[in-house]
Amino acid sequence: MKYTAPLTDMRFVMHELTDFGAIRSMPGCEEVTVDLVDAVLDEAGKFGSDILAPINPSGDRQGCTFENGVVRTAEGFRDAYAQFVENGWHTLPFDPEYGGQGLPLLVSTAVSEIWTAANMSFALCPMLSQAGAELLSAHGTDEMKSVYLEKLVSGEWSGTMNLTEPQAGSDLARIRSRAVPEGDHYRISGQKIFITYGEHDLADNIIHMVLARTPDAPPGVKGISLFLVPKFLVNDDGSLGPRNDVQCVSIEHKMGINGSPTAMLSFGDNDGAVGYLVGEENGGLDLMFMMMNNARLAVGLEGVGIADRAYQRARDFAFERIQGKMIGSHDPSPVAIIHHPDVQRMLLSMKSQTEAARALTYFAAANLDLGKLHPDPKAAGQHRAVVDLLTPVVKAWATDIGIDVANTGIQVHGGMGYIEESGAPQHLRDARIAAIYEGTNEIQAIDLVGRKVARDNGTSMTAFIATIRGLDAELAQVPGDTVAAIRDRLRRGVQDMADATDWLLENYADEPRRVTAGATLYLRLVGIVAGGWLMAKSAAAADRLLASGDGDPEYLRAKLVTARFFADNYLAQSSALREMFVNGWAAIDGVDPENAF
Repeated sequence: MKYTAPLTDMRFVMHELTDFGAIRSMPGCEEVTVDLVDAVLDEAGKFGSDILAPINPSGDRQGCTFENGVVRTAEGFRDAYAQFVENGWHTLPFDPEYGGQGLPLLVSTAVSEIWTAANMSFALCPMLSQAGAELLSAHGTDEMKSVYLEKLVSGEWSGTMNLTEPQAGSDLARIRSRAVPEGDHYRISGQKIFITYGEHDLADNIIHMVLARTPDAPPGVKGISLFLVPKFLVNDDGSLGPRNDVQCVSIEHKMGINGSPTAMLSFGDNDGAVGYLVGEENGGLDLMFMMMNNARLAVGLEGVGIADRAYQRARDFAFERIQGKMIGSHDPSPVAIIHHPDVQRMLLSMKSQTEAARALTYFAAANLDLGKLHPDPKAAGQHRAVVDLLTPVVKAWATDIGIDVANTGIQVHGGMGYIEESGAPQHLRDARIAAIYEGTNEIQAIDLVGRKVARDNGTSMTAFIATIRGLDAELAQVPGDTVAAIRDRLRRGVQDMADATDWLLENYADEPRRVTAGATLYLRLVGIVAGGWLMAKSAAAADRLLASGDGDPEYLRAKLVTARFFADNYLAQSSALREMFVNGWAAIDGVDPENAF
């Protein structure tokens, strides 16, 4: 099956559901024209379809090899990466001062969806490199920027995040890696696990961002510092020097993303790896959170990309697979399964969820742009607050959708979906990791109820709820039953979200265990209502464009169908989710783990 980037829906979301016009009017974006963005998306679609997608199944089958400390990627990955760098794809969102193209993150987000859908294993390498470049842009010293940043921006060198260790998992307070000061640098020792692209053969150098403790650091997360540790040291003239004291011990054998090497790294087996402090001592976790939050939005986008790829495959199969007669017809002739109502239901569930997740992810990216670029500090702060609130929702809700859609894709294939040659199983295996890494989705839910809602007494969430309700007046002006039905579902959904938020705020301080027991349900409620709001907004826009004769009428009519389907099948779940969130604690309260499990 040939992958085709969903450019029409990408453009619709950018222009109709986000404030892209405001972004293009921001300082530094004067040359970001609609024609330029269209050209970028067109070329990205070709690169994803022609270069990355063909090596996705072969990368899954071959995986990566590890021998004597050397990791080799699957056939075709090196050539694809060389073309990726040569064509400047890595540079899209970065400052032109360091070789970037200065495009908004919203544009880069749409392009990154293409990379992920075409080949998630490949896309993980530039994703982490871009997060590292963003970190250095904001917090690196002038010397670090002059030595490392331009190479990271171009993609000539790649980047990693080194957080967790065998004994720590997601509890970073337990990390033990050490950093001993020595002149203008530190000597790093310790072991890190689950390091995506921690060792590979795509780039000439790998720049590791490593969390470690200095000798006098206080215990817990307050004693964590961040260090830049290159695979190869860099000479004064910018050329590569000797190998640093960091080695790949092994790579993981995984159920998915097999084309991406996941490494265990050992620092300081000999003299200690040379590392350079980023920011202040004991301030590493706050800095790493910047990199992690960028990665969490990118991982949410992985859910969108995999969902779209799985949907395309299932849709194409449904048009080709001849099986069973038309239900309700007396004609015994078999028809393509696309004509069976339950297959249509499955495909609409896949398509509508993917579109809702794409809309919410792009909406977050647009707010991130405005939070960085808006000249009014108050307005910029409001946009950043939206991003902070939605980051755990995008990460968790969109990746859960990726799993659900890929799983449904197998079901559409029937027996063929269980066969690797169909291609459908790879999407589910690849999608499954996204709900686990960069903080499991349950951790994201706890972050949402605790840090994002309870900590500011619901200020950001209350403002967001008001924004959703602000669409009601516009929906009321749209004629016809479709938008009226969506409006009714959205009104009930946002009320359930508001009621659940009120209950959260009333109970979190005194009963945090009770609230966090249902945190995943609350996050799912927020995701469904936020996604439903944007789908409702898309229905209103589609209706307006149809009336004016603008746009592709077939696409716009299909958008009305998916928006209605999402409202009837997902927004309709809001009351049940609120009820489970509020009352689901009863069975858990007082559980004795020794006897209950």
